[in-house]
Amino acid sequence: MSVLDRIVDDTRAEVKRRKKDVSIKDLKKLIERREGGARPFSEALTRPGISLIAEHKRRSPSAGPIREGSSVTDIVQAYERGGAAALSVLTEPFHFGGSLDDLREARTAATLPILRKDFIVHRYQLYEAAAAGADAILLIVAALEPSDLSDLLHEARELDLDVLVEVHDERELEVALDIEADVLGINNRDLSDFTVSIERTFDLLADIPAGKTVVSESGFSTRDQLDDLERVGVDAVLIGETLMRAPDIEAIVRDLTGFAELT
Repeated sequence: MSVLDRIVDDTRAEVKRRKKDVSIKDLKKLIERREGGARPFSEALTRPGISLIAEHKRRSPSAGPIREGSSVTDIVQAYERGGAAALSVLTEPFHFGGSLDDLREARTAATLPILRKDFIVHRYQLYEAAAAGADAILLIVAALEPSDLSDLLHEARELDLDVLVEVHDERELEVALDIEADVLGINNRDLSDFTVSIERTFDLLADIPAGKTVVSESGFSTRDQLDDLERVGVDAVLIGETLMRAPDIEAIVRDLTGFAELT
């Protein structure tokens, strides 16, 4: 069983448990009372230059704990000051140490649009995301059957959630294009063994038709790498661990975004 399979199994069991505590009906009431409305996640990725989605990530299955003792508020506010276009908050609890409380705190602490990054396998999680303040959700092609992926994509849109559809290879890209995903994430990390190859983005990019928003995920740490992505037409990059481990988070975000040059 791969790491992805274990995470998906754990997620299904956890969703089943949470549904007993809070029903979709209860979540719908919370969504109706949500203040401020959705923030434009997809639009934030298509502004001039390459946009940075800065991720809050407590731990990883391969690297263990990251920046213990730090607060979500301090980190996301540093991301915003540094010029990030959007936030990603990992909410998976068992393997990444995240929670919806992290997302709620990020929503209060910053004004940027927020992606709920998790292993979404059930429509219940869409309502959780919207109720907690997410503006977008992640759907991983490798974790879902194509019919389930399509259903979740369309229901998310009905909830005014943008959707980042993540692929790892040509077959998964075909599935994402078949369901008419607008925002495509190319994950350079192999979810079966967690190795990283940034060439995956360059290999798959040629097969993506014009008009799609493209996000490259994992493996980046320098502005030169982002410049290379921008030259070939990538719209945004998602970076987590590099930022979370930096001695000065705001400074590294400024270096990557060029925000210091613009202010």
